[in-house]
Amino acid sequence: MAFSTADLCDDHAATLSIAAPLFRDFGGLASWSGRVSTVKVFEDNVLVRAALDEPADGRVLVVDGGGSLRCALIGDMIGELARKNAWAGILLYGCIRDAAAIAKLPIGLKALATHPLKSTKKGAGDRDIPVTFAGITFTPGAYLYADLDGVVVAPKALL
Repeated sequence: MAFSTADLCDDHAATLSIAAPLFRDFGGLASWSGRVSTVKVFEDNVLVRAALDEPADGRVLVVDGGGSLRCALIGDMIGELARKNAWAGILLYGCIRDAAAIAKLPIGLKALATHPLKSTKKGAGDRDIPVTFAGITFTPGAYLYADLDGVVVAPKALL
């Protein structure tokens, strides 16, 4: 399914939420989309891994990592898990590591930055709740569209 977020904005601006341009592209796909599932954590990736360990059927995982720049929530092993379970992409309000390996995976991944330190493993956080960052609220079940121009969210599928 070919699309551009610029074209989606041209055609559907009144119904879209447009994320602030905070994110860098790390995954091997330039454009990706899917139904939103969410995780809210802080410097702890247990729930991120658990979500990505589930069959996704093309969903997108939106991770509110609190914007932490002190550790990575996703590395190459979790990225490979996401690919294996058919996640379309991950939007991470936090950091990744193993950027070179993640760039080779056929998955979309946008994050704030890279950091070599892995996160803690306590299992704290929430799943499938509305999360707010980058100036918008990401609601489970909404549809996220991402490409090199940015990230937009629609209440229903546009394509």
